[in-house]
Amino acid sequence: MGTSTNMRILVLCALVAAAAAWPSFVDDLSFQSDVVASSTAHKQQDINHLLDKIYEDTKYPDLQEIAKNFNPLGDTSMYNDQGAAAEVLMKELNDHRPLEQHHWYSLFNARQREEALMLFAVLNQCKVWYCFRNNAAYFREQMNEGEFVYALYVGVIHSKLGDGIVLPPLYEITPHMFTNSEVIDKAYSAKMTQKAGTFNVSFTGTKKNKEQRVAYFGEDIGMNIHHVTWHMDFPFWWQDSYGYHLDRKGELFFWVHHQLTARFDFERLSNWLDPVDELHWDRIIREGFAPLTSYKYGGEFPVRPDNIHFEDVDGVAHVHDMEITENRIYEAIDHGYITATDGHTIDIRQPKGIELLGDIIESSMYSPNAQYYGSLHNTAHVMLGRQGDPHGKFNLPPGVMEHFETATRDPSFFRLHKYMDNIFKKHTDSFSPYTHDDLEFAGMAVDGVAIDGELITFFDEFQYSLINAVDSGESIEDVEMNARVHRLNHKEFTYKITVSNSIGSDHLATFRIFLCPIEDNNGITLTLDKERWLCIELDKFFQKVPSGTHTIHRSSKDSSVTVPDMPSFHSLKEQADDAVNGGHDLDLSAYERSCGIPDRMLLPKSKPEGMEFNLFVAVTDGDKDTEGHNGDHDHGGTHAQCGVHGEAYPDNRPLGYPLERRIPDERVFDGVPNIKHVVVKIVHHPEHHD
Repeated sequence: MGTSTNMRILVLCALVAAAAAWPSFVDDLSFQSDVVASSTAHKQQDINHLLDKIYEDTKYPDLQEIAKNFNPLGDTSMYNDQGAAAEVLMKELNDHRPLEQHHWYSLFNARQREEALMLFAVLNQCKVWYCFRNNAAYFREQMNEGEFVYALYVGVIHSKLGDGIVLPPLYEITPHMFTNSEVIDKAYSAKMTQKAGTFNVSFTGTKKNKEQRVAYFGEDIGMNIHHVTWHMDFPFWWQDSYGYHLDRKGELFFWVHHQLTARFDFERLSNWLDPVDELHWDRIIREGFAPLTSYKYGGEFPVRPDNIHFEDVDGVAHVHDMEITENRIYEAIDHGYITATDGHTIDIRQPKGIELLGDIIESSMYSPNAQYYGSLHNTAHVMLGRQGDPHGKFNLPPGVMEHFETATRDPSFFRLHKYMDNIFKKHTDSFSPYTHDDLEFAGMAVDGVAIDGELITFFDEFQYSLINAVDSGESIEDVEMNARVHRLNHKEFTYKITVSNSIGSDHLATFRIFLCPIEDNNGITLTLDKERWLCIELDKFFQKVPSGTHTIHRSSKDSSVTVPDMPSFHSLKEQADDAVNGGHDLDLSAYERSCGIPDRMLLPKSKPEGMEFNLFVAVTDGDKDTEGHNGDHDHGGTHAQCGVHGEAYPDNRPLGYPLERRIPDERVFDGVPNIKHVVVKIVHHPEHHD
């Protein structure tokens, strides 16, 4: 065999070896490109682009290319389930079953929810970011816009791939859900005339309606975001097969809505109104509601007139069914147990009982017996939402109560949750009161509580963009257009808590801070037992207390109950683009959670002449409170009412401790050294000047 022949054979062998190695080489390249393109900055940019002008085809060339050429089933190795979820959704699309685009979407519509969760399942099964991004880009052009937005948001929230991403505020992605129709019309006019504008958003109703006095609370866009995001963080449809258990979900359902109701009553007290009255199935709904908002597609949100009786809602429930469900839940509380699907009983007169109660009242997939105990909360939302057209005579779209982002706008939301709250109260009242020994943290005493700064509230103005509210035109450029809203705010302040530690060494302590009313709306002094159920949680934090006497300083801005204002969509796009173009990463961790009371609404409004409240501080044994939990106990964010993503709730005590049980004898609290309360005064400045 000649030399030239040997050379040809060697070259041929080398080519064969190279060809065999080529798929692996390509895989390595794709993997490396994914590492590069999955930095936080790139992920944030992808999400921004996916949500930009959601009701239109994407304008970004890379997403256009993916939407055109990507095959969700082309490489099933990128999924944890080998593409099973993608196969289900693709079959639905091929059979032309999903809801069309340019149509309203409601999570409470069973079929629409099913479709949105099909996409969530696909995104949730992705192993790497390019899988998540490519599927999102592809299905963005295939699915209903509302279903897509919901699936993308819960996908980012619950997937590890979403860590570090800040979801843009929904009021700038789907502005129609948060903005009066009149303002949307003005935005369209601005676009057509090419004249930039900022338009004032008025609260619904007039001064003839006394509920108008507290509309600033229920219609606050930050409060709307808190409510809808909590239900994304703890969705009623969640199953642990999606990846992890939502710890204390049922109890958190109780606590977050209890706090919303208590805060609403604080605002009513600040505006010379009676506490909100609970809803009853056999009594009239006194307050009507005219939302004055419209869907992007589907017409106006329905109006509910004043003074109507509950009617059966076709295809949803009879009023009598709701009364039966309520009675079964009350019977469970009276008996002290829930009957599971297989007939065995589950004790609820134990620390985790309230979690089980929350699971059946909502009800979530965690309910031990949804068939028997029904779905009181979710069905009630639909029943209230449909009272304007209960029999479908006018084919109206869903009411505001059928969307978590709009529900708090309707005063009946708080009536509904006062009704739910009283069910929970019956349960908590069935427990024995705490004794002195239960409450005492031996060796730790609160010597003093003071406020550094004045407790002053005021209204400020805030603007958000309406760019995504209007359609694009080939020859019409976007102009700047904003909505301007009036919002409750307060001056920043600091707690000064003086603590004596005689244990002999540094000790971890849990600081629990509550604000409680002293008088009712008639000026009658409340007993501690009545007062404690009306308290609002201001903060909860963990801190090492050295031996001896020390003063702990805690800023109101650091509260674990609240979140700061979210960056605007424009700001998120600008920051992500700058980071990608500049080759540096992006840290937006301070805004990663949207679930939480807006920090500017930590304090109730109060009155111009001022109102006095009790400020309660309870210091408890942090080692016992956090036993079994890992970490440095600096959970930050909004863990008090929103937990920690994918982790156990960081506090072993019942939510609301130590005020969640009845207090028949106030002397028990008065004699506990680690609990102290002082009277503070909050003043509202109608005209605020910095």
